Amino acid sequence: MNLFEDTYQTISIPGTGDFKDRGSKFLGFAFPVESEEQVKKHMQNLRKEHFGARHHCYAFRIGPDKQFFRSSDDGEPSGTAGRPILGQIQSKDLTNILVVVVRYFGGTLLGVSGLIQAYRQAAAEAIAHSPILIKTVNEYYQLRFSYDSMNEVMKIIKDNALVQSHPDFELNCKLTVGIRKKDAERVVTLFRKVKDLEAAYLYEG
Repeated sequence: MNLFEDTYQTISIPGTGDFKDRGSKFLGFAFPVESEEQVKKHMQNLRKEHFGARHHCYAFRIGPDKQFFRSSDDGEPSGTAGRPILGQIQSKDLTNILVVVVRYFGGTLLGVSGLIQAYRQAAAEAIAHSPILIKTVNEYYQLRFSYDSMNEVMKIIKDNALVQSHPDFELNCKLTVGIRKKDAERVVTLFRKVKDLEAAYLYEG
């Protein structure tokens, strides 16, 4: 991972770029994504917006561990589109990102090397116009505790600047907290010292 073992790099907002070669136009689009479902939605939107384009090639990588990735040549010769796009994602050490290159064919064949260069350059341009964001890898826990322990729990959350979600403050309270991975063991130990509190691990992200 980047900088620290519990951080990773992604993009904060979408970016676009383009490349032209012998009449063909290659339009690059970079999107921050966190799921394959988001990838599908972006692809559907681009296919509608650019329905006249011959190819919609893409690559994506998802997850802080960068282990889930995929690419598509969408009808271009094998290895000439998806792989160069993925290479740009990897070269920038990015994850949670989708890069799509839409090609409008100009009538002249570019050959294998020409295609690789065009898709690589359009992808690089889109990424270059997407601000890089460094995010922490967090562990998420569901906390269950009595209402009487509310102040103590909230003090731990405030002191450690934790992100909380899904609050349910009834007689028996519960909420979800995200804790930076390197701090998780220490902070969870603090929570478990609170009377009658249960901290259940949910997931990492």
